[in-house]
Amino acid sequence: MYDPTQLRTFLAVAQTLSFTQAARRLGLRQSTVSQHVRRLEDTSGRPLFVRDTHSVELTEDGEAMLGFARRILQVHEQATAFFTGARVRGRLRFGASEDFVLTRLPEILAGFRHDHPEVDLELTVELSGILHERLAAGKLDLVLAKRRPEDPRGALVWRDDLVWIGAERLRLDAERPVPLIVYPPPGLTRARALEALERGGRDWRIVCTSGSLNGLIAAARAGLGVMAHSRRLIPPGLFRLPERAGLPELGKVDFVLAHGRHRPGTQEAADALAAAVLAGGERLRRHGG
Repeated sequence: MYDPTQLRTFLAVAQTLSFTQAARRLGLRQSTVSQHVRRLEDTSGRPLFVRDTHSVELTEDGEAMLGFARRILQVHEQATAFFTGARVRGRLRFGASEDFVLTRLPEILAGFRHDHPEVDLELTVELSGILHERLAAGKLDLVLAKRRPEDPRGALVWRDDLVWIGAERLRLDAERPVPLIVYPPPGLTRARALEALERGGRDWRIVCTSGSLNGLIAAARAGLGVMAHSRRLIPPGLFRLPERAGLPELGKVDFVLAHGRHRPGTQEAADALAAAVLAGGERLRRHGG
């Protein structure tokens, strides 16, 4: 039988691709995380990760285990709630960044609503910077959003590369300003794009600003310019620009879950939704539809 504790540890490592980050998320020692993964590999009889001193990657069997682990944990939690008679209740104000508009977050939320029908879930979709501001102001209870890697807020769901993307046939003229498609302030990817271009000494001009991811995608598909975006969440119809485009590196970005100040009756609901998002984290890196 697969141990739920080992499966939770496996999911944390698979989502962060870091034993250190997984240990921080789970509040465990790194040696304990390694032990849980080793025991799960012994149980399955297959290596789940390829790891060296610099990187951690899932094997093919590790990718397969992701889906099994998520489903096993989901059923385990449903059974626990049924037999303990635990009923999570309350009003929960959840904020998700625009990045997740095209992912399978709706599937995760639908599963949460099915499992916890007495939770009054309110969803806000906004820019990450605005969500963090509302969380700090006590207007949201839980937020799934981006942050800079050096920012201490929130529990890491996964870390990703920021990359330049655009239409397949887009060609940039090295002698002209880089045409940018950006969120309005305080968009994190906007700030990172401008900082990178300034550091690289590249001139730029903003050709499209939109608070909606769909608006940015439409402009990019039309070939108006380039945008900074998470590598694992590149929308259909857009492509990562090759190195020969000559654009500067954008660095890493973290996707995190951040809890707000707990209001009476929200703690259990927030914890339950956070657990559902973390358990289904790999689905957030895949597009819906």
